[in-house]
Amino acid sequence: MSGALLDVTPLRSSPAYRRLWLGGVFSGFGSQATMVAVPYQMWQLTHSTVWTGAVGIAQAAPLIAVGFAAGGLVDRVDRRRLYLVALTGQALCSVLLAVQGFAGVVPAIGVLAIVAVQYCFVATGGPAARTFIPRLLPPQQLAAGLALSRISFQGTMLVGPAVAGLVIGWFGVGGCYLIDAVSFLLAFYGAARLPAMRPDGESARPGLRGVADGLAFLLRTPVVRGALLTDLAATVLAMPMSLFPIVNAERFGDNPRTYGLFLTAIAVGGVLASVLSGTFTRRARPGRAMLAGAAVWGVALAAFAVAPNPWLGLAFLAVAGAADTVSVVSRSTIVQLATPDALRGRVAAAEQAVGQAGPDLGNLRGGLVAGATSGTAALLSGGLTCLAGVAAIALTTPSLRHTRTEPEPAPSPPAPDRRPGAVDHGVVRTVSAYRTS
Repeated sequence: MSGALLDVTPLRSSPAYRRLWLGGVFSGFGSQATMVAVPYQMWQLTHSTVWTGAVGIAQAAPLIAVGFAAGGLVDRVDRRRLYLVALTGQALCSVLLAVQGFAGVVPAIGVLAIVAVQYCFVATGGPAARTFIPRLLPPQQLAAGLALSRISFQGTMLVGPAVAGLVIGWFGVGGCYLIDAVSFLLAFYGAARLPAMRPDGESARPGLRGVADGLAFLLRTPVVRGALLTDLAATVLAMPMSLFPIVNAERFGDNPRTYGLFLTAIAVGGVLASVLSGTFTRRARPGRAMLAGAAVWGVALAAFAVAPNPWLGLAFLAVAGAADTVSVVSRSTIVQLATPDALRGRVAAAEQAVGQAGPDLGNLRGGLVAGATSGTAALLSGGLTCLAGVAAIALTTPSLRHTRTEPEPAPSPPAPDRRPGAVDHGVVRTVSAYRTS
């Protein structure tokens, strides 16, 4: 049973990773507080769903527009120093949000402008931070380290919004922004004592040429390309969030209590999978785990679409949340290990863009299909299409199925010939720490 539980070896073996992880936990909690406070403040200022929806644009647009250029910069400079600069920018924006939150004098467009500037720094710091864990942990601990990061993210998602609601009730939105600003102190603690993180190998070429080199690597590397395509298949084809209200109305009597449990069920399944992540992080085939997780995600969502009662539906959503965690952790493991250190910033920027744009496009797809048919049909077709897409990726990218996080055991050398005068023809074999075929 102990082998199935979350592997905490990285926290024990690497003080640098442990500090980085703790800083990320507290910083993530602060970020969740701000993610609750900004839409709430926009609603209070405007009472318009258009303005609350614009918050997503203010966050997503910089990640996509700035992210790729930032990825090239990450691969040319000391990543630790760049990350600290990005943290400083994010913290200053949180301070500005806190000041305006308490003062109440900034119009809605001003709040969005601060959020957009903050996410320009997020677009820069995100790719830099994604390069740290492969430098701090050996390959065989990478999946466990990513699973630990995943459970910290899920924990802050479960606790952060509830606490943020209480803080808004007591101190207003300024209190949430202040918590976020203070949480950056612990993020600084986690990153400041890291060693220098200059890229190994040849530095990225400046400007668009460096970005083009990163995109060329994605196109010519089957395992990385397949991993990102799998993520897109799961999100673009089967993202269910925009369909929850209409499915709740069509199938479960439009009960608000049932609707509120949908996201909770997905989060609970994700946390459970993280707690039991030793079942897949200790295995040497992350590609198979990723493909299986993405396929189960699609099947579980399709089953939720036709579930005859809400409790069974919530169980399927919990399965989907668990499968999503397996797929995300395994995908990140594959991408990190298959990418040379000199390219990790640009590949991380692409992964960040895929992670942001995929769910948004998936929610749009779901809404359009539901408008033409029904919420149930949109969810069912999305889950089945996701399954078909994942199967196609698995069949056309065999190296993805055979990707390993540790070397295959070399065959035993033949026993030496002990006859008098015999010569021992030993075979020397060099096995790389990571195989893709």
